[in-house]
Amino acid sequence: MAHIDYYFSTVSPYTYLAGTRMEEVAARHGATIAYKPIDLTGGIFPRTGGLAVKDRHPARLDYRLQELHRQSKKYGLPLDLDPPFRAVNAAPSSYAFIAAIGAGGGDLGQLVHEFTGAVWRDRRDIAEDDVIADCLAAAGFDRGLAGMAMLAGADQYVRNSEEAVTAGVFGAPFYIVDGTEKFWGQDRIEDLDLFLSGKL
Repeated sequence: MAHIDYYFSTVSPYTYLAGTRMEEVAARHGATIAYKPIDLTGGIFPRTGGLAVKDRHPARLDYRLQELHRQSKKYGLPLDLDPPFRAVNAAPSSYAFIAAIGAGGGDLGQLVHEFTGAVWRDRRDIAEDDVIADCLAAAGFDRGLAGMAMLAGADQYVRNSEEAVTAGVFGAPFYIVDGTEKFWGQDRIEDLDLFLSGKL
């Protein structure tokens, strides 16, 4: 049985555009998934040659907007290209996600989509406890997890980011199968499917 380490950011538009397609692929192949929220801007980009969006060249920013628009239409996922909270602190929602992993009882794949969708579809601030609670509830988790286990979540968040750098992660979403085969970006989920099928 294959295993997928899934590194993601709760504020990444590309993680939002992944929807739950990776989970559907994993289910089709009987693969297990370990969800690992990471700190892209503070923990990954500076150490892997990446730049925060605000620091990128205008040509890259222009292409990014075109690509987000096209991918949004391709997958039928409405996306606001200029949401008010696109640069929100991802830590509180990531801590809540880590608490949800420990608590169980809901759908983790859906929770990733709820957090990212709150930013890029619904124009909400996922650093706010009430928004975090709404996302948890929508994915079948206890609303009370919002604001809980912050210290444990913070420690795990740092460990996830350190592990990601060591594993060769430099963006999100990022999928690693059985610790070796790497797939970067929501546009590589089809390749992930082919790999798990033995065709790549």
